[in-house]
Amino acid sequence: MTKLRILVVDDDPATRYLVTKKLEKAEYEVETAKDGMDAVNIISESYFDVVLTDLMMPGEIDGIGVLDAVKEKDRHMEVILVTAYASVETAVMAMKKGAADYIQKPINFDELMIKLEKIGTLLSMAKESEDLREAMDVTEKNASHVIQDLELMVSGLQKKLNAAVDALSREAMDENERINIALDNLTAPIEG
Repeated sequence: MTKLRILVVDDDPATRYLVTKKLEKAEYEVETAKDGMDAVNIISESYFDVVLTDLMMPGEIDGIGVLDAVKEKDRHMEVILVTAYASVETAVMAMKKGAADYIQKPINFDELMIKLEKIGTLLSMAKESEDLREAMDVTEKNASHVIQDLELMVSGLQKKLNAAVDALSREAMDENERINIALDNLTAPIEG
């Protein structure tokens, strides 16, 4: 399983500390942001696999604003919104904007770990798929070169065979001379 790089965004220092300690104990790499503006600044300079952000924060940028900034920078970064005000409407809006999921406060850490494992598995699968696609591209390119070389070789062999048949069919020439010319044609190097 891929160990994720996670940015925890929450204006409450106690929540930030608790979440960070739980995630670090699970061996995730964690950074924190004290509010939405801080998160946007950090995101602009660093890549995270997951941004775990509080939905309701004071200041100019709330959790939806963080989500927007994340998706603007890199659509592959996943966002999980944390809300004390869980509503279907907010969750649907967040999912439409690209959130991977949401979780209610107080945070159920078992539930959070399951969500993070799911994201880690999906990221691993996407990476493996990308690696396979690259390998297939290389294989296809190599196969194309081999096929091209084989086509040239077959063409060259066909020319040699045609020249040998032509030499053997010249009835005006001595039989031994025709055979020698045919053999010379068959044993000559293949021309591209």
